Amino acid sequence: MDIQILGSLAAQERGVSVVPSAAKPRQLLSLLALHADRVVSVPTLMEEIWGECIPRSASTTLQTYILQLRRRLTAALDGDPRRDAKDILVTRFGGYLLQVEPGRVDAHEFDRLAAAGATAFEVGDYRAASELLRRALALWQGPALVDVPAGSVLELEVLRLNEQRTTALERRIEADLRLGRHAEVVPELRVLSARHPLHEGFCAQLMRALHRTGGSWRALEAYQRLRGSLVSELGLEPSAALQELHRAVLSGDPDHALRAAN
Repeated sequence: MDIQILGSLAAQERGVSVVPSAAKPRQLLSLLALHADRVVSVPTLMEEIWGECIPRSASTTLQTYILQLRRRLTAALDGDPRRDAKDILVTRFGGYLLQVEPGRVDAHEFDRLAAAGATAFEVGDYRAASELLRRALALWQGPALVDVPAGSVLELEVLRLNEQRTTALERRIEADLRLGRHAEVVPELRVLSARHPLHEGFCAQLMRALHRTGGSWRALEAYQRLRGSLVSELGLEPSAALQELHRAVLSGDPDHALRAAN
């Protein structure tokens, strides 16, 4: 089965969609897919679907949702004698497990590539880090599970994925900066800084890229925009690291401005 989570939910078996139209079974499939090849406990599934107001009929209703998913899998398998829906959506003691081949869930592949990129970055192989992180980020087709109503469990999973995406993006840009690709990342960083006006990491990277491409005054403008947003919205000044970077740009210190403001 191929499963897409990093965008709209999509799940196909032999090219046939197995995604249900009803909201709660979609939540169920999404949570099982995020934890593919691991058992998701019945209490966790119930918490996702009903929150704190779990009805007395929850156990029976949950089994009905599982049956609906298996029926869709059965239809997609089209009478394949080698496989059964229960071999894919497996009942385990205390929960259920979605059996998926390695590399078939885009969120898992993102995690793998992002981790490999982070490792390459840590050892100073910035070219490999940039390539691996680009491949990881290319898997995203939009906000994670954008068309699935999220309960308390999925909400945290989506938050985690989105934060990991931001971290991978910041690290990929940092790798590009260390490879001397300052001019190349300026347009991207301008957009990111506009979309995330309180994100100090993107602002610092934009300042360094602008400074290295001869736009020191624009780097100072970027700092002032961020400072204005922080003060007006949160009543806070920029971090000490970002203030130090600001002073370095003011003094024309290119070596300091090359380093990350963290």
